[in-house]
Amino acid sequence: MSEERAPGLSTRAIHVGESPDPITGALAPDLTMSTTYVFPSAEEGAAVFAGEKEGFAYTRYGNPTVAILERKVADLEGGEAGLATASGMAAVFAATLPFLRTGDHVVACDGVYSGTYNLFSERYPALGIETTFVDGADSEAFERALRPDTRLIYLETPGNPTLKIIDIQAVARIARRAGVVVVADNTFATPVFQRPLDLGADVVLHSATKYFCGHGDAIAGAVVGSADFIKRANREMIRIYGGILSPFNAWLIVRGIHTLTLRVERQARSAQMVAAFLDNDPRVEWVAYPGLRSFPQHELAKRQMRGYGSMVCFEVKGGVEAGRRMMNRVQLCSLAVSLGDVKSLITHPASMTHRLVPPEQRLAAGITDGLVRLSVGCEDVEDIVADLDQALG
Repeated sequence: MSEERAPGLSTRAIHVGESPDPITGALAPDLTMSTTYVFPSAEEGAAVFAGEKEGFAYTRYGNPTVAILERKVADLEGGEAGLATASGMAAVFAATLPFLRTGDHVVACDGVYSGTYNLFSERYPALGIETTFVDGADSEAFERALRPDTRLIYLETPGNPTLKIIDIQAVARIARRAGVVVVADNTFATPVFQRPLDLGADVVLHSATKYFCGHGDAIAGAVVGSADFIKRANREMIRIYGGILSPFNAWLIVRGIHTLTLRVERQARSAQMVAAFLDNDPRVEWVAYPGLRSFPQHELAKRQMRGYGSMVCFEVKGGVEAGRRMMNRVQLCSLAVSLGDVKSLITHPASMTHRLVPPEQRLAAGITDGLVRLSVGCEDVEDIVADLDQALG
C-alpha cells in the first residue's frame, strides 16, 4: 500500500483549521465576535483559566475565529503553533521581547522596515536593550557582532525596501554555536516562497496586513514558533499588553489566505516581467529584483527561495525629482504605502515608509534618496508595464 500523500500548500491554505459548522453545515468559517464565554461549571471555568483544559474564556486570551488563523499560519510556516497580533509591529514586539531583558544585546540586519528600526534603535534602548545593525548580505558580520550578552539575531529577508537577501542557514548555524535565537521576518517572501523555520530560524513573523490579507482591508500580524514559545509570547506580550487581533480582521485574513498561492505566484510572474522591462529601459538608472540575473544575490535567492516575490525596486535617471515626477504620473499603480495588495502600489521610501530612519543609516543600508518601491499587483502585467512606460515619460 502506498504511503498517504501529504496535502500541498494551496490545499492547506484553504482547509487547515476549518471544518463545516456541526449544527448548520455552514462551509465558510464562523465569525465569533463574543468577548466572553459561558462555562458549564465553576470547575470547568477554573480549569480553562489554569490552562489545564482547552477552551475559551475571554477574547483577549483567545478567540475561535482568531484560532483558525493561528492554526493556518502555523501550518503554512511549518511551526508548532501560531499567534495572531493586532499588527505587524505587534508581531515584531511579541516575537522578540520575550527573549530579552535589561542588559541584553541584539544583532539585526540593516535595511529593516522603519518601524522595526525604531523599535530596536529607540524603544528597546529605553529598556536597556542594545542593538547592533550589520550588513545582512555578509553572514560573517553577524558573527563578528556577537557579544557575551547577545540573546537574539533579527533577520528580514528579502529586506524592505532594498530586497537584500540574507543566508538564513548560514546565520542560523552561527546563532546555534553561540546559543542565540534567530527571529526572521518573512513578510516579503511568504511561506509560498520561503520557510525560515526549515532553514534554521527559531521564530518567524509576518505583517499579515500584506500578502496574507492581500486586499488592503485588514491590519494584523502573525508569529510562528514552538508551542512553548507561542504560549509564552501570548501570556507575556499579547494578554498583558493587549495587542490582540479583532476577530473580524482575523476572519478577513483567513479568507485572504484561501487565495494566497494564486495571488503571490501570479504577482511574482508579473514582477519578473516588470523588472525585465525596467532593466532594459534607458530611463532607469538601476533595478533590484532577486529574479534578475544581474541582482547581486540572485544565486542565493535561487537556492533559498522557491520564487522571487512581487517587490521591485528601481531608481529613475534624474534622481529624486525625476522619480517624484514619475510617481505623480502613474494612473493604474496607486501611490500608496503598504504592499502585497491585489492592486499595484508604488511608493518613495526615503520620504514615506523610511522617513524615520536617519539619512546616514538609510543610505548605508542601500535605501537611496531616489529609490522607488513597487509592489506588483494582480492586474494584467501588460497594463502595469504600460502605466510605468507612460509615467516614465
